[in-house]
Amino acid sequence: MKPLALAFALTASVGSAAAQTDAGAPPLRIVSADRQTPTIGPPAQFTGHVLVDRPFRAEAPARTGGAFVSFQPGAHTAWHSHPLGQTLIVTEGAGLVQRWAGPIQPIKPGDVIWIPPGVKHWHGAQPQSGMTHVAIAEQLDGKSVEWLEHVADAQYPTAQPAAAAAPASPTTAQRMFGDINPKLAQLTDDVLFGDVWARPGLSARDRSLVTVSALIAMNRPDQLRSHLQRARSNGLSETELVEAITHLAFYAGWPSAVTASVVAKDVFQKK
Repeated sequence: MKPLALAFALTASVGSAAAQTDAGAPPLRIVSADRQTPTIGPPAQFTGHVLVDRPFRAEAPARTGGAFVSFQPGAHTAWHSHPLGQTLIVTEGAGLVQRWAGPIQPIKPGDVIWIPPGVKHWHGAQPQSGMTHVAIAEQLDGKSVEWLEHVADAQYPTAQPAAAAAPASPTTAQRMFGDINPKLAQLTDDVLFGDVWARPGLSARDRSLVTVSALIAMNRPDQLRSHLQRARSNGLSETELVEAITHLAFYAGWPSAVTASVVAKDVFQKK
């Protein structure tokens, strides 16, 4: 038998055997995103506004479960531990994590954090930024977490000393027009970015994509520059932003897309 024919015969044989073996296996399960409804994190376990979406839970003999957890600025968990440890994968925003008697450490999108079994710790958003992470843990005797006391008010700020000094550093709005219009700068910081951008209905990543798209469509290169920088901080890649510009050329017009491309080139070169 020729090699190619033999390969096809072996593949067919293996495939047939696999089909017979899997005939009695349970079907795959796909949980539609439309059916996933987040719940508010209970006050006994969280400080501040937190949304918890648990798309999957372990079914015996499996023991693993996970959740998407979204923290508004300043929100965080209480102290807790996991009998078999926990993995966190940061997807959006900027956060903090600390083990008992250890330093508070900043975490950002793409970071993967492993908390060993039994280690007392907390995690959540930074004071001036929301944060979303995927949390994955295994059950031991039906239990995956041991909740403890709340993080004391004095403990949270000391985890990030730079945060206390942040007000002394002017915000983008203050730098751009705070001297000529201080009230508008205050409203921009407190209402637009402090309230509207922190609402849980949309992630910071999605809000950046909406804002960037609107600025491209309106051909606002000056505002687009800062929002492209913000979009990258909120988890959008340069490839995704360039694709959005290309897509909008057919809806917002070629000149607007060309202008946006020139601005993006300049922003991306100044990493």
